[in-house]
Amino acid sequence: MTLVPFDDRDGLIWWDGELVPWRDARLHVLTHGLHYASAVFEGERCYAGNVFKLREHTDRLIASGRILGFEIPFTADEIDAACVATLAANGLTDAYLRPIAWRGTEMLAVSAQHTKIHLAIACWAWPSYFGADRMKGIRLGWAPWKRPAPDTAPTAAKAAGNYMIGTLSKHAVEAEGWTDAMMLGWRGQIAESTGANVFFVFNGELHTPTPDCFLDGITRRTVMALARKRKITVVERTIMPDEIVSASEVFLAGTAAEVTPVRQIGDHHYTPGAITEMLVRDYEQLVLLPPAEVAKLAA
Repeated sequence: MTLVPFDDRDGLIWWDGELVPWRDARLHVLTHGLHYASAVFEGERCYAGNVFKLREHTDRLIASGRILGFEIPFTADEIDAACVATLAANGLTDAYLRPIAWRGTEMLAVSAQHTKIHLAIACWAWPSYFGADRMKGIRLGWAPWKRPAPDTAPTAAKAAGNYMIGTLSKHAVEAEGWTDAMMLGWRGQIAESTGANVFFVFNGELHTPTPDCFLDGITRRTVMALARKRKITVVERTIMPDEIVSASEVFLAGTAAEVTPVRQIGDHHYTPGAITEMLVRDYEQLVLLPPAEVAKLAA
């Protein structure tokens, strides 16, 4: 497979208030965000011309920056408008968006309180994260790394540095033939995959880990709202690895992953069933609705 590098594409990227040619959107090598991971980002999807839950993503981006100790120099309204403008400039109505904010070059040390904060937004066409066959169910190996305790890392932020162990874990399991990795939390409890939240069906109820060391995902909350509208009991709790043998269905939920069935975790096998299929359909229908309708159905 020939890879198309992300720095060598046609299009425009929004950068600190201006649209610049894609190939000109470059950082200096001594950028603080590159050396010290002082960056936060969002992953968003646009369906049929509407960015799904755009304001929720923008609010989380701003909140993540504040957790990392900086203020993004644009308002939520300005960031929303910039996302819409970036899509329009690239002629895209179905796309993935990546807003990212980071500390600049003014200081290069652990302390960097006088750095300029930058914001960029890129978008590109990106079909299903797990490919066209995702409905068959993906296979998860066990991650060699654990999600950290919330007093050891900014786990409530969508911070760039939090994804390092996700990359390491995914690389490790891919080398063994798995699609993705199931990560545990620091206490040994089930946490999430490397980039999406996880749900289990136990006796007709939908169970999902309490997000105490990983993001409470926007898609996660959306799926929970959809399940409750279907009168499915939703339970947030600590889930231990030895419990998942009893689950009848498993799926992941995230902006990139959308709702993706899981057919294997380690030695445990699952068959995508009625609840998973229902929520896949409900989610696929929801994302195509206008934002006002989305707010009514899955607030």
